[in-house]
Amino acid sequence: MRPKLSKNLLRTKTLEARVNAIEHEMIKLKAQDAGLSIAELTRRSVLLKPLPKRLSKITLATYRELVRIGSNINQLTRATNTAIKMGLRPLADPEQLKQLQELLQQIGRELSQIETEITDDDDIDDEGDSEDWE
Repeated sequence: MRPKLSKNLLRTKTLEARVNAIEHEMIKLKAQDAGLSIAELTRRSVLLKPLPKRLSKITLATYRELVRIGSNINQLTRATNTAIKMGLRPLADPEQLKQLQELLQQIGRELSQIETEITDDDDIDDEGDSEDWE
């Protein structure tokens, strides 16, 4: 016989979520693979998994500025290529524009890496959790 749960631990509230047929099947399979009920899988997923970090205002502003700069460089590149095709003197050195584009892409990758490292540092270690939530 199971011990009686205190009123604080007794599950009396119901949550509903709408999913399509494919999502429902995927959730069922995931629960079966884990040997859990759908309710238990949902509880563990919602309560134990850390939420993804939101990008900081500084990071968002930096991304926006990179996009603006990239857009300006693309416009310069187009104008330069058009000038070359027309036999005119280009507005900018095409090689330098290419290097600028590559630098912007590298900066974007590095920002993404930094953001990933920050998020990874805050992850909870789930491997030691064997507590039964049922």
